[in-house]
Amino acid sequence: DVYPAIEGAFTGEISPHMLREAGASWVLVGHSERRHILGEHDTFIGRKGTFAMEQGMRVMLCVGEKLEERESGMLETVLRRQIGSGVEDMPALICEENLAVAYEPVWAIGTGKTAQAEDIVAAHALVRALLEERYPSFGRRIPILYGGSVKPDNAATIIGLDNVDGLLVGGASLEAESFSRIINAWRG
Repeated sequence: DVYPAIEGAFTGEISPHMLREAGASWVLVGHSERRHILGEHDTFIGRKGTFAMEQGMRVMLCVGEKLEERESGMLETVLRRQIGSGVEDMPALICEENLAVAYEPVWAIGTGKTAQAEDIVAAHALVRALLEERYPSFGRRIPILYGGSVKPDNAATIIGLDNVDGLLVGGASLEAESFSRIINAWRG
């Protein structure tokens, strides 16, 4: 995570400068916990990502719908809103090499529920179309990662799907053996 200020009285927040000093080059903005537990709204998430990118960080914009949004047929509406506000003020010239998007269906994070292959393919195709709409000259090259109950048993299948360029691994990365199996599945 990153806070959109170089310095100031923002107890508990981390500036891009502090992150770079610690060796970080990437930041996550819009992660589901930040959105739904801490109440970060789309405009603030966009401000964080833009500021971090302007300060030389690479940005992974996390997007995804809650179960009730999916069941109400709002997937496109939610992703369009989240991506649109997330990149609205990002300088296009910087985005080409410094932006990635992680699709993480909120309903499949830490719940034990896993999106089916067809769910992932459809959502990633939509994310790709929105990126190409926004950035016609390079939207096709922006990496899209999948995050949502990624486990050693499903990693190889997920990474083989259309428009899945990588994985955003959560809880399964906390155990070395599990994470190693995911990495090996990816290389496989």
